[in-house]
Amino acid sequence: MKLLLDLGNTRLKWALSDAQGTIGRVTALAWDTAQFETHLASVLAALPVIETAWLATVAAPSRERQVRQALAAAGIAVQAVQAAAQVCGVHLAYADPARLGVDRMLALVAAQAAGQSPCVVASAGTALTLDALTDGGVHLGGLIVAGPALMQQALRGAAARVQPLHEGRPDWFARNTEDALAGGAWLAAAALTERFCEQFALQTGRTAALLLTGGDAAALAEVLGRSATLWPDAVLRGLAQYAQSQAGGAAA
Repeated sequence: MKLLLDLGNTRLKWALSDAQGTIGRVTALAWDTAQFETHLASVLAALPVIETAWLATVAAPSRERQVRQALAAAGIAVQAVQAAAQVCGVHLAYADPARLGVDRMLALVAAQAAGQSPCVVASAGTALTLDALTDGGVHLGGLIVAGPALMQQALRGAAARVQPLHEGRPDWFARNTEDALAGGAWLAAAALTERFCEQFALQTGRTAALLLTGGDAAALAEVLGRSATLWPDAVLRGLAQYAQSQAGGAAA
């Protein structure tokens, strides 16, 4: 069994994977949880014997240090994801693969391994990322924008008179500030996602499956004007495939 750790912007997620790269139950712990270190230590202590943890992170360095220290205290070595131009059958578009977030890379690996290409992988969370993958495993590139929640937060911070009193709901023709703010953010994210899929079809002549992952994937699916497949825990799925491909490597 392998321990897989996905260090995101708002929470830590983990799961165990078997020899075939199939992941088990996924558990999450928010970074702002009271006594985070104590909770994590308890989780690690309750696991079966694990020699190595595989780690993928886009979190702040201080968060990564917390996790590494907890793993070291539990006697668990760490293998970190290393970006590469070609990884697990995926050919990355970035000239410098290290500049592509490992979460995006691993989501593409998961999609390719599951036979989901050609596809667009949309990860909706703190950021909304969109990545295009051909059926040959070629990553065409992608986009990054603020996620819907962050869009609203940024506007509230920049516009003193845009101060909603409660959570709004997406509405094309909103009649109050709350719905106007929520609708603008969520529908902007949906429109960009749909346009990205259209551009994929224009450039490749192929229709892409749309895979949605990230904490806000289900909410985004509700406002899309096209079909999409919820693809939960894509980073951990990709990490399981990556760990299999790197078996026998040295701890990092």
